Amino acid sequence: MRDFDERPQHGRRIDIGTLEAFDRLARPGGRMSGWRIQDVDLRDRGPILEQMDGHGALLLGADLPPGAAQRLVAQGALVFRDVPETPFNAYRSTLYSPDDLVEGIEHGYEASFDARVYAWSRTRHHDIANTLAAALHDHSIDDALAEWVQGRIVVGVMGGHGLTRDSDAYRAAAHLGHALARSGRVVATGGGPGAMEAANLGARAAARTTAELDAAIDELAAVPSFRGAIPAWIESARAVAARIGDGVSLGIPTWHYGHEPPNSFATSIAKYFQNSVREDILLRVATGGVVVLPGAGGTVQEIFQDACENSYAAEGAWAPLVLLGERYWTEELPAWPLLQAVMRGRPGEAGIALVDSPADAAARIAAFRP
Repeated sequence: MRDFDERPQHGRRIDIGTLEAFDRLARPGGRMSGWRIQDVDLRDRGPILEQMDGHGALLLGADLPPGAAQRLVAQGALVFRDVPETPFNAYRSTLYSPDDLVEGIEHGYEASFDARVYAWSRTRHHDIANTLAAALHDHSIDDALAEWVQGRIVVGVMGGHGLTRDSDAYRAAAHLGHALARSGRVVATGGGPGAMEAANLGARAAARTTAELDAAIDELAAVPSFRGAIPAWIESARAVAARIGDGVSLGIPTWHYGHEPPNSFATSIAKYFQNSVREDILLRVATGGVVVLPGAGGTVQEIFQDACENSYAAEGAWAPLVLLGERYWTEELPAWPLLQAVMRGRPGEAGIALVDSPADAAARIAAFRP
């Protein structure tokens, strides 16, 4: 959650997402009206909680000392406990890390946090409690993501999940992510395998040379695909990530495609249950523009979803949309001619481009000043 203003005013909402934030504001005899306390462990704060008035407070998934919930509710607070029988925290206040998602993988991928949540999502049968838990989780991730992107120029990189690590296209996607990160942009992808993993890898290696990046790709190519080899695919990536660098990038995957594991190179991960929400958010946070690598139906959808936004944008409110792969986008899947027609005469027409190299795509993005 966003940090709070320590000068509370009448009627003002105060978001508290850390124990440190709570401690800065809590005081004996104080009032908690307007406080929104999310995913904070307050079990050691019994004495101060007993001295405060909980009227008007909202507590979401906060861990409380014995008796505190009943007393706060009696004072007029709303206290929401964890939804029972869910394998995740519906009120999470931060984005995931790659390690968070693969926690437990040493016992097999099916034992990992990511796989367990995916299995839960496939068997919940529209139970209202489970639907509520998923919605609360996605809202919490929204909040954490809004804080994370503040002050960053984010560039979306779209592309197919089917690229193998030993392909030239995978290498090109990694070089694109590398060039974008070195130009000061923050790479955001769908967080999965293929082109998405490659772009996050390139961004992660921003402080390394292209030769060092190529060496990392060569190492990863020993496990070219996640299909039939998810644990080995993940472990090889974790080994490379541990030493390739800590360049910041973002992944926005979804459990809708939970049969595909998340990649290990995005440093922060906003994982959603609702796929349609996730797709809209990925484009929305890409204030620095979008680069689209060759892909299939989902990638084509993303092109025209972004084009729709740009075609109706006011002058100066659009962001660049760059297609990478001239032959692919004019012959194999001829989206470029249609994109030109859709954007003709629109303010965003100046922002579309078709290029044939990662360097050219990164240059078109770097020339844009949001």
